[in-house]
Amino acid sequence: MFLDEASIQVVAGDGGNGCVAFRREKGEPHGGPNGGDGGDGGSVRFHADENFNTLYPFRFKKRFAAGRGQHGMGSNCKGKKGFDVDITVPVGTVIKDADSGEVLADLAEHEQSFVVVQGGKGGRGNQHFATPSHRTPRRADPGGEGERRALALELKLLADVALVGFPNAGKSTLIAAISAARPKIADYPFTTLVPNLGVVSWERFKTFVAADVPGLIEGASEGHGLGIRFLRHVERSRLLCHLVDTAALDPEDPDAAAEKAVSIIEGELQAFAPELAARERVLCANKIEIASEEQIAAMKAAAERRGLRFFAISGAAHKGLDALVTWLGSRLEAMHAKPVPVLPVESILPPAEG
Repeated sequence: MFLDEASIQVVAGDGGNGCVAFRREKGEPHGGPNGGDGGDGGSVRFHADENFNTLYPFRFKKRFAAGRGQHGMGSNCKGKKGFDVDITVPVGTVIKDADSGEVLADLAEHEQSFVVVQGGKGGRGNQHFATPSHRTPRRADPGGEGERRALALELKLLADVALVGFPNAGKSTLIAAISAARPKIADYPFTTLVPNLGVVSWERFKTFVAADVPGLIEGASEGHGLGIRFLRHVERSRLLCHLVDTAALDPEDPDAAAEKAVSIIEGELQAFAPELAARERVLCANKIEIASEEQIAAMKAAAERRGLRFFAISGAAHKGLDALVTWLGSRLEAMHAKPVPVLPVESILPPAEG
């Protein structure tokens, strides 16, 4: 089951207490201090794994606690470190502090790691407090407290191309036609309730990933409809493919209808994140098999006014798809650059070598 939001608590382990102990050797009844240090508490760490694609496991397990460090012992024996907890999340997971909203990490690469809470330091044993004038100290430090946080997890899908448009624009039909994805398809709005990913082949051994984002309506950037929850999945895409149900344009005034249909979605993208308005986009007049020539021409004119690349297609009838897919693949290949993580954080570790 797809889930792109989760709330959890993470608790690092406390450090073990330092030990007060003295040597008890024959001939030395009042030996010096030999209390060992406490072990450090365990930490909680996130790992990004490209083989995962949902936050669904966090629907059931919401608290993750690392182990406490073992207390120090005599004979200068240091306590054992508390066990760490590793949490696996999908690539594209953003980790936020639930209280402040601060972005702590953006795990946008496979095997990227992030220590979200550190374990407490182990307390010092009494061996550290001996001085020339005080050789039998009975003092030891308690272990430090481990960090704890309430976290909000958000998953932003990593796709090369995002399909956007009104509900019932034909996005699911298109992604099913150009990839092996099999989303739910029906002739009513909001059939798609979760994003769907599909791998698209466009040349021999060449592929790209497309995402079918649930339909947007006017006010989506303010949370209307399925709203802002799904707009975030568009953020990482390098190309946006805007689909319009051409056959649904008002036949009495297709030019005005086309302009309005395109403007609403473009405006929602601009309102959600201004940089999306500068993202390269392509406008597709969909359902041309049942649209009039006037409706198709109106869509083409709307694209030309915005300087957008235009394709007339039909996902259901498989018309114009080869040209669209070839252009998308070629354009992505020319762009080269991969999506960039939103926030570099000192605690983020580089992907493991090899």
